[in-house]
Amino acid sequence: MLDVLLMLLVLAGSAGLGFAIIRRVPPMLHTPLMSMTNAISGVIVLGALLLFAVDGNRFEYALGGIALAAATFNAVGGFAVTDRMVAMFRQKAPADRETQTK
Repeated sequence: MLDVLLMLLVLAGSAGLGFAIIRRVPPMLHTPLMSMTNAISGVIVLGALLLFAVDGNRFEYALGGIALAAATFNAVGGFAVTDRMVAMFRQKAPADRETQTK
């Protein structure tokens, strides 16, 4: 039970610290920051999958399942948003430019 309380304390502390740090990031750096958080979500997915490889109780499996679902949702959504943001900076094909000038 002490382990779970310690993990919850670390979660609360890191969430508060992360919110305070990310709130101060300039808008120009949001795309690289999102790419990094996608990589972190991938590591969380691997950690949650490893949790299911060891013996545990139902509570640990439930927390692992929630972590797995949340990190997967975050990674997929983050890559979709990052792709849309990067697409704004891509140059248009020459055929697209001709149709826009007519």
